[in-house]
Amino acid sequence: MAIGIKTYRPTVSGVTHMVTAGHYLATASGYRILEQGGNATDAGVAAGITLNVVLPQWTNFGGVAPIIIHDAQKQETVSISGLGRWPKAANIDDYLAKFGGDLPPGIPRTVTPAGADAWMTALKLYGTMTFEQAVTPAMELAEQGFPVPTTLASYLEKTGDDLTHESSGQPQWPSTAEIFFPGGRSFKTGEILVQTDLARSFKRLIEVERQNASMGREGAIQAARDFFYKGEIAEEMVKFNQDNGGLLTMQDLADFHVGVEPPAHGTYKGIDVYTCGPWCQGPVSIQALQILEGMDLQAMGHNSADYIHSLVEAINLAMSDREAYYGDPDFVDVPMEGLLSKSFAAERRAMIDPKKAFGKMPEAGDPWVHQGMRSPNGKPAQPEPVSGGLQADTSYTAVVDRWGNAFSATPSDTIAYNPIVKGLGFIVSGRGSQSWLDPNHPSSLQPGKRPRLTPNPALAMKDGKVLMPFGTPGGDVQPQSMVQLFLNVTEFGMEVQEAIEAPRVSTWNFPNSFWPHAYNPALVGVEGRIAPEVVADLRKRGHDVEVWNDFTPRMGCLCAIHVDQERGGRNGGADPRRDGYAMGR
Repeated sequence: MAIGIKTYRPTVSGVTHMVTAGHYLATASGYRILEQGGNATDAGVAAGITLNVVLPQWTNFGGVAPIIIHDAQKQETVSISGLGRWPKAANIDDYLAKFGGDLPPGIPRTVTPAGADAWMTALKLYGTMTFEQAVTPAMELAEQGFPVPTTLASYLEKTGDDLTHESSGQPQWPSTAEIFFPGGRSFKTGEILVQTDLARSFKRLIEVERQNASMGREGAIQAARDFFYKGEIAEEMVKFNQDNGGLLTMQDLADFHVGVEPPAHGTYKGIDVYTCGPWCQGPVSIQALQILEGMDLQAMGHNSADYIHSLVEAINLAMSDREAYYGDPDFVDVPMEGLLSKSFAAERRAMIDPKKAFGKMPEAGDPWVHQGMRSPNGKPAQPEPVSGGLQADTSYTAVVDRWGNAFSATPSDTIAYNPIVKGLGFIVSGRGSQSWLDPNHPSSLQPGKRPRLTPNPALAMKDGKVLMPFGTPGGDVQPQSMVQLFLNVTEFGMEVQEAIEAPRVSTWNFPNSFWPHAYNPALVGVEGRIAPEVVADLRKRGHDVEVWNDFTPRMGCLCAIHVDQERGGRNGGADPRRDGYAMGR
């Protein structure tokens, strides 16, 4: 059942390889590596680190970078947990006493940087190139500069006071101002942004890799990685953090490493869907899809009131389970088998009233029963409404190469999270913003614990072969937009670009992942292209509908590559809601 959606870009098609990313220069970096003979991981790492350079308002080399990789030769699909941990000296009691129940921006939210380890671990284990080869496109853009696009110029103009002056409780960050607000003014569209310190950091890592070339490719990459986490760069990060009142230590960095592990897995009508585990919100996509799998979505009609209502309520159910159970599995016993079981999906599906919205976040289910156990904890209490913004940072990149390998990654962490480390050109992750100060919450702040992360790449496969790596920025909107893209392709027969540009909706009927965890019962945002009669119908069912712009970045910036398994084509799509582009041949 193909649906005709007006599109403003063509689907980019090829038979050899394809890359798509949240910024056109990152796409170009990945394509350059593919043309040099690199595989999907080589190109994905190149594109991902380039995103760290050209999207400082949304990603950072010292931030996070969750990754999913499929290695066709090994027939192996893995996730890399590119997410940092709270310093061992951090604890809730101290934070409550010091900050009076708040979790202030900046240094207090610092967790260990994970992106650098994630990129280099992926490259070491699944790439073919050196770190120098993969990082060179990004290093050149940092050193030589690039024209600032309107998206970045607007961000800098809007957030300048918060990043550089005492405002809204945020500290003054002169190290950030030096780079992004030279002379006290923000960059204008088209002006050249040079990041000399960041380029120098890349060069230092390259030099260490070169010095250890006798250890072989993998050993040399590991040496560069250790220089970041145990050597001079680590010392500089720790000194800067501690000089500004932070808790990060050399031991925190030396003990840190990303995990390489099996991804979360579910199915939708014979299609395998892989996401990262419950240390992020990735399994929400699987849960929502498996709830929707038992409904006749095609009969409802694409973006009809029945369809949007069913979609929103399925996501609300999955989000309530996220709130109750998702957290760092090193600290929290997450009932993943039950959460991702078909029987639990059927139980949750039965809770949806086709004509009446939940109105508030529904109660969490009991997945423990579906894995043959009794719940060790009671159900959490209903949250109280909390005001606050609906944050949306992050970016995304995907690659499929000529050998059938796939790379899917969602790097994040903005320069608004933490100050730039003087002399290094990057921040130390402020992803602690996604923790709770409630000790009973599964994503509570604890020493050495990972916050529950919003960025979550995905990969769809069929019959053991890559079908579609896909993902988006957008905070809590990520799994929502990803589910809509997946259904647009698999249920409604859209080409991938058409599926990306189609009008989207989002629910906010749950506590936001970002501090202070805003909760807006019944709130649903829809793009302006959703029919007015559909909006009216949704409101009658009890949804508090806000109509947003026709193409709003609040709905994310989807990128995806759909592989035509019958004919061998690679079809790339990228979202016009931001600066994404696809490229291949």
